Amino acid sequence: METVVIGADHRGFKLKEFLKEELRENDFNIVDMGNVKYEKDDDYVEIGLEVAERVALKKIRGILICGSGIGMSIIANKVKGIRAALVMNEKQARVAREHDDANILCLSADFINEEDNLEISKIFLNSLFSSEERYLKRVKLIKDYERTEIS
Repeated sequence: METVVIGADHRGFKLKEFLKEELRENDFNIVDMGNVKYEKDDDYVEIGLEVAERVALKKIRGILICGSGIGMSIIANKVKGIRAALVMNEKQARVAREHDDANILCLSADFINEEDNLEISKIFLNSLFSSEERYLKRVKLIKDYERTEIS
């Protein structure tokens, strides 16, 4: 059973709760990293960083949710080793995994309904990274860049 960490701010809280239960029924071990209760004044930055750091450290996958999905994708991609993808449809979910080896799925609670977000999540979590040379090369270039210092 694959472990997946999940987190959401107040705008994504309801969707997180829905996905958590549905994905558990699909044999995923879901670890909820917050918020555990609705908090109107929470901050997506703290939640996004916590999930991204866990994903990078444990080499697992994660799901982050906010209203647009944009804020979570921005903050998650600040963490070394993270390739977070804001995904709006099923094809993007598959490509994010197969071509880019995305390890965090960012979802929009405001623009995509629960059922579509569930299908996107299942496709993302059930897709594998391609071993094609061009995709391996691109991910290697990203990892190499992460090791460089900006001067």
